[in-house]
Amino acid sequence: MKIIIVGCGNVGATLAEQLSLEQHDITVIDTREQVVETISTACDVMGIVGNGASFSVQSEAGIREADILIAVTGSDELNLLCCLIAKKTGGCHTIARVSNPDYSRERAFIKEELGLSLIINPQLAAAREMARTLKFPSALKVDTFAKSRVELVIYRIEENSPLCNMKLKDLPGSLHCDVLVTTVERGAQALIPRGDFELKAKDDITIVADPAKMVEFFKTLGKATASARDVIIIGGGRTTVYLSKQLLQIGVKVKIIERDRQRCEALTEALPKAMIICGDATDKDLLIEEGLLETEAFVANTDFDEENIMLALFVKSLSKAKLITKVHRITYEEIIGNLDVGSIIYPKYITAESIIKYIRAMKNSMGSNIETLYRLNDNRVEALEFLIKEDSPVVGIPLSDLRLKPDMLIACITHKGRVTIPRGQSVIAVGDTVILITTHTGLHDIRDALK
Repeated sequence: MKIIIVGCGNVGATLAEQLSLEQHDITVIDTREQVVETISTACDVMGIVGNGASFSVQSEAGIREADILIAVTGSDELNLLCCLIAKKTGGCHTIARVSNPDYSRERAFIKEELGLSLIINPQLAAAREMARTLKFPSALKVDTFAKSRVELVIYRIEENSPLCNMKLKDLPGSLHCDVLVTTVERGAQALIPRGDFELKAKDDITIVADPAKMVEFFKTLGKATASARDVIIIGGGRTTVYLSKQLLQIGVKVKIIERDRQRCEALTEALPKAMIICGDATDKDLLIEEGLLETEAFVANTDFDEENIMLALFVKSLSKAKLITKVHRITYEEIIGNLDVGSIIYPKYITAESIIKYIRAMKNSMGSNIETLYRLNDNRVEALEFLIKEDSPVVGIPLSDLRLKPDMLIACITHKGRVTIPRGQSVIAVGDTVILITTHTGLHDIRDALK
């Protein structure tokens, strides 16, 4: 498909890279010449320097032939204007990044009136992922499928864990839990393991199960399964506001530390049930005075990656609190991944996942559709949820007889609302949703998993 991306910031650059790898025809637009040149060269895409809301610039980019325009600049208004012009000129699908909470409350009206295909709010999406993780403190990452009937949890095996040196085929009998380990990240490797695979300390394992069985599994390991009761959040930006509202609704005590006094006043008005502290979070005495040693969760959520990482490392040295660290840039992603800073949230990856899911579902027209898409293990693994439609080649065939490509695993089947971890004789029916785990990225249809 021909796709135009307006805005070459973190999200735009990530989309250009990933969509180019999926063999789409990509054109990027930005007012910054050096940025356009860098992305054009690195991703082998066409670049245009100019205002993406300009009719002439969009025409130069080929808007009349485009299938999708994605506007992800830092300005909501500019993004909406880009999409409006594209819709009026080319009639293509349009996707807008919209972050302002005022617009978020009116998203249904804006989407309908402007004819938008998708509105994505990176801060809200990041806050939702943080909230899911805080509800399950033992996990590094928590995602949901099948309307929250299925959970996908990433967990790091600790020293002396019952899982150490255990073969996967022995796990159900030893722990008496009906869960499935779908991937293992060990060092630089991301693997889809077989039954004779032996788990080791420091492995990051991805587990799939329904919520009740997931809780049972972690209880068996002696890990916490209840939501954190209180949290300290550093930074008072939009993500913090979205996150705090979600946590306060479920009874979590929220304390926010923000250095800007004017912003603190706005937070006090927006979040009357939260405790707002005006101060510098890099002051360790302030952190300790505000209950760092007793808190159950700590979120480093400023706009500065270095500050977030240093705060998380400091808290790790003093406390056993659940850590969440927000990171915008990926320049040092491998180094950050090796640091023990808890759950790392990359807002731009979350945004890109939502957009790529829509594009793949749009490209696919038969057999099944992508309902949900998550990127795991530094984007080396994808977990996809497909809705199975009529005439799909996987219907009515036992899984043991399906000719799946290597490194493809059907992890879960949801049939009429009932979740099952499939076995060899399990059969997929029309209307089921199927979760597929694979190290082969770029799948659009369940057919793509078959030989």
